[in-house]
Amino acid sequence: MAVEDKKTILVIDDEPEIRKLVGAMVTQFGYAVLTADSGEHALTLYRNHKGHIEMLIADVVAPGMSGPMLADKLTAMQPDLKVLYISGYDNTHVVQKYVVEKGHALLSKPFTLEQLKTKMAELLEPAEHASAQG
Repeated sequence: MAVEDKKTILVIDDEPEIRKLVGAMVTQFGYAVLTADSGEHALTLYRNHKGHIEMLIADVVAPGMSGPMLADKLTAMQPDLKVLYISGYDNTHVVQKYVVEKGHALLSKPFTLEQLKTKMAELLEPAEHASAQG
């Protein structure tokens, strides 16, 4: 598969270790990865990226611009963008509002490589994932 054929995932987390780890996991699954340390940085990467971005993986709580605020801006520009929030706070009102009401997904930290792979597959390949489950 040529690099330009790879699906691109945008990962944002203000913690460098988590950002690097999630980026490495996503790369291992065969995706191209853009990583950002803030919402503003993610917006810049998004605007400068030449191809299609399939998914945003964003920490819910981030300084400056939260994951949900960033997702709102990006989905306004690209309505088909899949959004996966990662958070240590899985039952907060904000998380539930954005996950349930907006049809986004949530993965609670800490998570395993397999949990991330499964959640990404549910979002990116819903028909294939459903048939594999049934």
